Amino acid sequence: MSIGRQARGERPRAVVFAYHNVGVRCLQALLGRGVEVPLVVTHQDSPGETIWFASVAALAGTYGIAVITPDDPNTDEVLAQVRAARPDFLFSFYYRHMLGAPLLAAAPRGAFNMHGSLLPKYRGRVPINWAVIHGETETGATLHVMNEKPDNGAIVDQMAVPILPDDSARDVFDKVTVAAELVLWRSLPALLDGTARLTPQDLSQGAYFGGRKPEDGRIPAQLGAVELHNFVRALTRPYPGAFADLAEGRLVIWQTRHAGSVAQRPAAIALSAAAGRLQLVCPDGGVLRVTDATLDGAPLNADNFATHFPQAAVLLAP
Repeated sequence: MSIGRQARGERPRAVVFAYHNVGVRCLQALLGRGVEVPLVVTHQDSPGETIWFASVAALAGTYGIAVITPDDPNTDEVLAQVRAARPDFLFSFYYRHMLGAPLLAAAPRGAFNMHGSLLPKYRGRVPINWAVIHGETETGATLHVMNEKPDNGAIVDQMAVPILPDDSARDVFDKVTVAAELVLWRSLPALLDGTARLTPQDLSQGAYFGGRKPEDGRIPAQLGAVELHNFVRALTRPYPGAFADLAEGRLVIWQTRHAGSVAQRPAAIALSAAAGRLQLVCPDGGVLRVTDATLDGAPLNADNFATHFPQAAVLLAP
């Protein structure tokens, strides 16, 4: 808090930009540490998006906190509202827009963001999905200083969580949400009393990744079994899924399990039914058992495979 506010025994104040489960849990952590939050900036839920996560706006309403949902936070109107809230700090918890320099400067004690990776790795968009796609065995949550460049400010604190071999992106997101809450909870005392130690990032140890669209879920036909398994679990529900467009319709693979290997390798990923199970054989010889799949939205399994595919095996060629 400012020196004058601290001398008067007033609570520190923060304006919070937040969305998603991380936004909900981190807002609760701030309030639990006694931070006064006069204003929350969040998003209107998109009608085209599957909303599987909790509502920051609803949580703020239970505490009587003012909420705004601008399409663009970097306007004079929003800046005036943030300044009128007289924040000591500004926090961003899974808010989806970049905040410009005037907003960042509106909080004299600093602006901080919670990012869903172990920075400097996986800077940018959808870091959890990218980490699973790349077969990482851990990721985490990082609280860092915000500036005008995404995810490159000095680190306040971070916490790792494991990514198990069959974890979906949703599984990992749930772990990262808990890590984010813990990181913020244990970091706040030092942030509030001005003793937090900041560690500059070595940006050479990571890279920036962009956002993903549903069309990016198209399965590359030459993926090996490990890579395909990672691709599927990174994109499975509640995300749009890993898919291939076949003559018989859109095939979406929702869940796989490793099932050994074969000597005869197909030219591209091959889908077939064998021994009462649906399976994918990959060009590296690896075999994946398919435990959840749909064809044009209807369940596909070994029992009805022949109904849709008269041939013994179908190549997932682009």
